[in-house]
Amino acid sequence: MSISIRAALVGLLAATTLIACGKKPEQAASTETAQAPAAAAAEEKLVNVYNWSDYIDPKMLEQFTAETGIKVNYDVFDSNEVLQTKLLAGNTGYDVVVPSASFLETQIKAGVFRKLDRSKLPNWQYLDPGILERVARHDPGNEYAVNHMWGTDAIGFNVKKVQAIDRRRRSTAGS
Repeated sequence: MSISIRAALVGLLAATTLIACGKKPEQAASTETAQAPAAAAAEEKLVNVYNWSDYIDPKMLEQFTAETGIKVNYDVFDSNEVLQTKLLAGNTGYDVVVPSASFLETQIKAGVFRKLDRSKLPNWQYLDPGILERVARHDPGNEYAVNHMWGTDAIGFNVKKVQAIDRRRRSTAGS
C-alpha cells in the first residue's frame, strides 16, 4: 500500500476515534433514541464521514473497509456554508467531518464537536508540531480536531517559455 494511502487511512481511522458531530453539549445527555444510531454504528463497525467532494478516492474507502472491517458511509459537501448549516441543525449522525480551519473555530464555539480523547491516540506524539500550532489558531489547545491534510497551493512555470512569450509580445508591440 502506498504511503499516501496508508497515511490517509491512518488519519481516517484516527479521526473515527476523535470526533463525533451533531450533538450540542446540552444534547449529549439526551434520550436513548439519540444514542441508538451511535450504538448501532459501533456494533456494525461503521463510520459516517462528511467531507469535501473528491478528497478521498472511493477505492481507498473500499480498501480501508477490506483492511479494517469498518464500513465507511461517505457523504460529501461542496462548501463550508453547507457543512455549517447541517452541523448547526444538530443530530447529523456524522462521526467525522472535515471543515476548513476558519469554519472549525466557529463550529467549536457552537458546540458541535466532542473533545478529543487523547488516551485513544497513541500516535499523537508523532504529529508535526508546526501543523499542530497552525490548527491551534482555530482550535486552542488542539482539543477538538486533528489535521487531516495541510497544503499549499503553488504555481509552477517554465522560465524559458515565459521569456519566449515575453520576447514575442515585445517584438509584436514594437511593430
